[in-house]
Amino acid sequence: MRVSVPTIPAALLRSATATQTISPAAAVDRIAAFLAPGNVAVVTGAGVSVDSGIRAYRGDKGRYLNPNYKPIFYHELMDSTERGASFRRRYWLRSYLGYPPVRDTLPNTTHFALAALQYASTVNRLVTQNVDGLHHKAIAHVWSDAQMQQRILELHGTLHKVHCSRGHATDRDTFQDYLSRANPQWKAFADELEESGRQPRTNPDGDVVLEGVRYDDFVVPDCPSCLAEHYRNSVQKPEVIFFGESISKETKDRSFEDIECCDRLFLLGTTLATFSAFRLLKHALELKKPVLLLNLGPTRADGLPGIDKIELASGTIMRDVVRAVLGSVASTDPVVQHMLQSGIVKPPPEDDDDIAPRATG
Repeated sequence: MRVSVPTIPAALLRSATATQTISPAAAVDRIAAFLAPGNVAVVTGAGVSVDSGIRAYRGDKGRYLNPNYKPIFYHELMDSTERGASFRRRYWLRSYLGYPPVRDTLPNTTHFALAALQYASTVNRLVTQNVDGLHHKAIAHVWSDAQMQQRILELHGTLHKVHCSRGHATDRDTFQDYLSRANPQWKAFADELEESGRQPRTNPDGDVVLEGVRYDDFVVPDCPSCLAEHYRNSVQKPEVIFFGESISKETKDRSFEDIECCDRLFLLGTTLATFSAFRLLKHALELKKPVLLLNLGPTRADGLPGIDKIELASGTIMRDVVRAVLGSVASTDPVVQHMLQSGIVKPPPEDDDDIAPRATG
């Protein structure tokens, strides 16, 4: 089976030229004018979560931060043979150690700025390619689960749930407990890391860099629901879309509907390398909707007519954008005030990326 890793076409990277320089103040004015009419659909990518300490896949030149990047593919992870079991041991050990830092990560200023625009009904729909759940964290204190379900779509799934090959779902924290009980030696290692404050380098999809480690003794537990049905099954994966896996028809249709029900499209922190996101942009253009893209570096959309692009980091301007869009509400509404005072800014250190296989996230 041949499966390709989504990338920005090489021709676009070769032809990429520096975008016209714009001051933060001018960028705030342009974005605020674009958002002010309201009923906006937003699409976010990995760049939005960088200030929360979660690494992006690609740098500001549009290329993978690690030129040796080699993900685990869906068919490898779900292979029922011993080869697949080997991939799963590797993935789940790395993910077992890497999930707690991602689970405990906090929303940054961009997440809260977008939450303020959602709360104020300027942003009507938000589609995220990220699997970290940070958009939910930023607004969960003012929105119900039903509101978040209706107005936030996780296009590529979530790290916070796990399911087996027969469809049984498990909360990720519960699955972490299963892994701890099945692997007491690794539980002791994880506890030691937490107590010492030493954490391995965490990747965007919630796994970690491990060097010189053997995975043979790591145990991926059987699904308890399958065992209750007298069936042994340790083929389990997080509810994220892996390379080579298609998003469901339900998710695809919902993403198109989110674009259709809004009047304009604002994209942040995404190179649009994955087709599931790129086709949402194409759909908006086909519907003649205005499109604004805020991203550092080349994107798959560069050169397409009908797109206004600004090259700045969202964290440097989005709070001011909200203040410009909402006017006096930004200083008088206590919920909006709180959101504009919230958010961490803790980008990950710049270092060499991981060379070991992992999921798309």
